[in-house]
Amino acid sequence: MRSVLGQPGGPRLVVGCVGIVVTGLLVAFVTLMHGATWSTPGETLAGLLGHGEQTFVITRWRAPQVSAALVFGAALGLSGAVFQNLTRNPLGSPDIIGLEASAFTGALVVTACLSGTAAQVATGSVVAGLAAAVVVYALARKGGFSGMRLVVIGIAVNAMVTATNQWLVIRADLEVAMATTAWSAGSLNGTDWHDVRLPFALIAALAVGLALSARTMHQAALGDDLATTSGVRLGPHRLALVVLGVGCTATVTAVAGPISFVALAAPQIGRRITGSAGVPLLPAALTGALLLAASDLLAQTLTRPVPLPVGMITTAVGGAYLIWLLVMEVRKR
Repeated sequence: MRSVLGQPGGPRLVVGCVGIVVTGLLVAFVTLMHGATWSTPGETLAGLLGHGEQTFVITRWRAPQVSAALVFGAALGLSGAVFQNLTRNPLGSPDIIGLEASAFTGALVVTACLSGTAAQVATGSVVAGLAAAVVVYALARKGGFSGMRLVVIGIAVNAMVTATNQWLVIRADLEVAMATTAWSAGSLNGTDWHDVRLPFALIAALAVGLALSARTMHQAALGDDLATTSGVRLGPHRLALVVLGVGCTATVTAVAGPISFVALAAPQIGRRITGSAGVPLLPAALTGALLLAASDLLAQTLTRPVPLPVGMITTAVGGAYLIWLLVMEVRKR
């Protein structure tokens, strides 16, 4: 029987996913214990259930940030899986091919020009991310679609967009420049329920869309000829996946800023844990949630009492992962 992943399920897939979920919940619970002082496991559990003196602190201060780490990490993992399936390349990730930086450009422009509300920033992020995706995809289609060409073009676009972002920050007013520079590091610090209600709803809708597209996505990942003969309309299929993938990345960027390397690493780590042949969505989402939750816990504890932006941790860990991935790709050849 086929799972919602679009691939046959198996014991290792189930065991791997359960293991990731249990580990992620343990990390989340430990993070809920962390604050100016550590709460005991009993106090934390009582607070979650609405009892004890720690209830307000845990449910109103700590829980929104922990929930954001899990949900945003899952969204980044989904986005990474989408683009790695589209490109058939482990380097096909929104932060590598310029989509995350472009979403940040949209947020910067809206913030600098309109002093944007949360809705305006989110809209600007999505529009700019989609515009970059259209440019990269259109250039990659010339002479026949190629995943490797898309990755190379995306890296070039990423470099240009990053330079544009730096220029926008330099030209902005001092207050805007200071705020956007701090935001560009990617941070979940200070997140509350008001910040995440709409993003959570958007990510849930995007995840449903991806679940419905999963089977077709894995058919297309087997090759254009095979996908076409099995009835897949590649053009509309790829466009829909690009919109859904960019939507996941842009939603996270609009709230937390660009958080790098989770989308790159989560799909491949999830694939190896579950022994999947392709790049399935569910392991990628679960691994992304675990990676971002663990990174946020490190960001809060390494430099107590002043927490680091979580993007600094994911960048450091992701850089090491990228070096390892490149070495493995070279050895295959």
